[in-house]
Amino acid sequence: MPPTTRGEESRLGNLARLFLKLGAIGFGGPAAHIALMRTEVVERRNWLGDQQFLDLVGATNVIPGPNSTELAIHIGRERAGWKGLVVAGSAFIAPAMVIVLVLASLYVEFGTTPAAQNLLYGITPVVIAIIVDALWKLARVAFKNVALVLLGIVVFTLFLVGVNELLLLGLSALVVSFVANRKRLSRPSIPLVFSGIPALGSPVNSPAPPVDLGWLFLLFLKFGSVVFGSGYVLLAFIRADLVTRLGWLTNEQLVDAIAIGQLTPGPVFTTATFIGYLVAGVTGGIVATVAIFLPSFFFVAAIGPLVRKIRRSPWPAAALDGVNVASVALMAGVTVQLGGAALVDPVTVVVATVALGTLWRWQPNPAWLIAFGAAVGGLRWLIL
Repeated sequence: MPPTTRGEESRLGNLARLFLKLGAIGFGGPAAHIALMRTEVVERRNWLGDQQFLDLVGATNVIPGPNSTELAIHIGRERAGWKGLVVAGSAFIAPAMVIVLVLASLYVEFGTTPAAQNLLYGITPVVIAIIVDALWKLARVAFKNVALVLLGIVVFTLFLVGVNELLLLGLSALVVSFVANRKRLSRPSIPLVFSGIPALGSPVNSPAPPVDLGWLFLLFLKFGSVVFGSGYVLLAFIRADLVTRLGWLTNEQLVDAIAIGQLTPGPVFTTATFIGYLVAGVTGGIVATVAIFLPSFFFVAAIGPLVRKIRRSPWPAAALDGVNVASVALMAGVTVQLGGAALVDPVTVVVATVALGTLWRWQPNPAWLIAFGAAVGGLRWLIL
């Protein structure tokens, strides 16, 4: 193995510091994480251009696993090869894993979920502002013509009425690819747009085993290998296996695990950390975390080298444009849903407006805006 150069060490150190920070302040779920990453790697550090960033966002949507974590892994690979891939992904996951392990130990000790509503009261409107700012900038790159704008509106509308996001991504890719390459349809063969997407696994029908680390690892490895879309899809798999079939968790514990996933920064998939701790202690929390994120590293390592080739080939390039448009539209739909829950009174509307205006005027580090939101939540707690 060749020795690590000083320049490579510097890139790896920069990646570690950036993604440790993002993993520690990344409240708000994948849409907020993507917005924070765009601000840091496109605007502040100029590591990627907007089109390259969008291509990586699109690539995360065609493989299973947590999108924002896979985006961190992609960015690490672009910046520093396979070592950067490991460093960026691990650094993004680590803060949330540690925080969730601490909260899980408190939960087991005191039998209740720690309250953080006042803190989130001020933070969530800021998160909405950060997402809106990123949406506006990504939309200017993704919506290259009127047809793509219309497609984005259709995807946005269908998402809000409940159409599956994976179906919308796939249909958008196919529609844009066929429209852009309709003159090529008379040729003898048409290249495949996507291939190699793993099929969903079938449930295990064997008798329920006792809780052991090997079985825990295999279950969460399966979850990380087959779950597309948001963390909420993951919860359906967890309930089917761990609550209904195996009886390792109760419905109440699963609801508490969901709450922890929403109240902590970083990937929502660290719900696995909480559940692993409940069934097998600290070791179980670490095993479940490693297992659920491990497939993402392999998927990104496999697809990462193909992103530029996809962009240069007419059929896959057009399909990627469709995925990019759908990704932005889905992000907009999630923002609407989050906004309904975050902007609950005049104070939260003012906080979001101030944060958005500050972003558009001065483009400060989002960490300062999150701190501002936390201060508003803390002041509310003191007053009430």
